[in-house]
Amino acid sequence: MKKYGVVLLQLGGPDSLDAVEPFLYNLFRDPDIINFPLSFLFRKRLAKIIAQKRSPKIREHYHHMGGKSPILELTEAQAKALEEKLKDTIDVKIVIAMRYWKPFTDEAIQELKKEGITDIILLPLYPQYSVSTTGSSINEWNRAVKRENVSHWNVKMVNEYSNHPDFIASFVDRINEALDRSPAEKRDSVHLLFSAHGTPVKLVRKGDPYKYQIEDTVKEIMRNGKFVQDHTLCFQSRVGPEKWLEPFTDDTVERLGKEGIKNMLIIPVAFVSEHIETLFELDVEVREIAEEHGVEQFEVMPALNDHPKYIDALADLTLSLIRKNKTKTEHQTART
Repeated sequence: MKKYGVVLLQLGGPDSLDAVEPFLYNLFRDPDIINFPLSFLFRKRLAKIIAQKRSPKIREHYHHMGGKSPILELTEAQAKALEEKLKDTIDVKIVIAMRYWKPFTDEAIQELKKEGITDIILLPLYPQYSVSTTGSSINEWNRAVKRENVSHWNVKMVNEYSNHPDFIASFVDRINEALDRSPAEKRDSVHLLFSAHGTPVKLVRKGDPYKYQIEDTVKEIMRNGKFVQDHTLCFQSRVGPEKWLEPFTDDTVERLGKEGIKNMLIIPVAFVSEHIETLFELDVEVREIAEEHGVEQFEVMPALNDHPKYIDALADLTLSLIRKNKTKTEHQTART
């Protein structure tokens, strides 16, 4: 039986406080993040300056979270659950390729080489496609393939799954679980605040589909969940002076609080694993803003992590791509 390799593409996060600055350096030296005319001339130097300047504050945030990001352990749990789901159908090895911290893409490729696997599925843990997330991970994969001399591998990839039925269903489950924790008489008044990682507006103008796929995800969640609550989509984690997608999450929470909204559920709609944006930015910083402006019930919905229906979505995406590739190969063989 042919053995397949499934590569989970994810952002990554520092595994210690000492890793915060090099993690930030890797992030800001990414040409898919820092990209303006002639930036290649001094991108590394600029990344070092930004990392040095931002790391003391970010270290404090990770200290509050226990001294590291939990994203690797959570991704390992997703990989384990997915392998269990797939093993009765295909022979599979699942590896993790983090973009900005260990295990890096080269390490994932080395694992696959040891197993002698040449049929690869790239599976991003970014449900909505952006050049700054999935695109960046793919660009790094292509660079690593050349470094590791495996350009002959048969590689297929999942681009996005922003409205996959099982992916949407996992969100509906998570939201219902959160709403069930509210008193019955307050449930319909809970404002559903979908928060996604922002991107520069210039990317949208250049054709990046992320914003529209996020909007589609929210639309499908509301439709499939038959939610009657008011809802808002907003964006967090802006960096630098350029124009980013709006409305901003912190501003939106402040505005809703001033308008008298007392009950609020924050839904991290672009994040499938807990990390600093959910555990600190939303659950600490944004919570403080909510409390300052009169919000009485503020909850951040847990990320999908290894929710069974999310794992079902990942398994279906993997198997569908394999079946599609088999059918294509069979057709090509029949023609010859």
